[in-house]
Amino acid sequence: MTALLRHPVRVTGRLIWLMAEFTWAALNYFLRCGLSKNCPVSKRALWLQNHSRRILAIFKTKIQTSGAIPTAGLLVSNHLSYVDILVISTITPAIFVAKREVKSWPVFGTFAKMGGTLFVDRERRTRVGHTTNEIQTALDQGALVVLFPEGTSSDGKTVLPFKSSLLEPAARQTHALFAGLVQYELDDGDVGEELCYWKDMTLVPHLINLLSKRTIRASVRFTQLHESSTDRKVLARQLHSEILRLKEAPAFGAVS
Repeated sequence: MTALLRHPVRVTGRLIWLMAEFTWAALNYFLRCGLSKNCPVSKRALWLQNHSRRILAIFKTKIQTSGAIPTAGLLVSNHLSYVDILVISTITPAIFVAKREVKSWPVFGTFAKMGGTLFVDRERRTRVGHTTNEIQTALDQGALVVLFPEGTSSDGKTVLPFKSSLLEPAARQTHALFAGLVQYELDDGDVGEELCYWKDMTLVPHLINLLSKRTIRASVRFTQLHESSTDRKVLARQLHSEILRLKEAPAFGAVS
């Protein structure tokens, strides 16, 4: 909790602001969807976008994008932190696919469930097939579905190999397919150790430390794949290569 000791006013003020935003988000969800479990994915995505923008304002987040922003289809992205969901959702309304453990996260887990997140249990192969069907259903309803096929987050130095198990809807080539690259900068910290959420980090200490940062700069690059494989394992390698290409581009803004 050294961040709280270094910046007590900033952290405390932002933490109170964050709790107020989560409270308003919950109330606003029930105003939009009530107690219904069948709230349309479009409503959930717009709700998530609205409140992601409000939450990122707490962190003084600045976002820059490159490439045509997707609005429907499947977006495959690298994964660095829970902040990725807030950033991408702020840019474009979307439904996300996340690991089952996110459900149990304090506050964020409830936020994810209300936002229509599709949870996958990679340890149970039969449940992976169920999630694949849920992805297909959301795509058929016109949603933008965001998938992080690395299966876990990293410090951003590299892009981990992609798991192909959830790429079956993309391999069917019935919806648009996009690749995205998320990157961050901090003026007063180490992105890999303080913004990326990986290794054995725990949510609350990580979040409190992040609240102490002056500002977060996020950049997201998008590109659409017009030709892709119908074999999901080959497709996984193709998408991985495309995101590496985005990562290795010499200057932000040069990617189209």
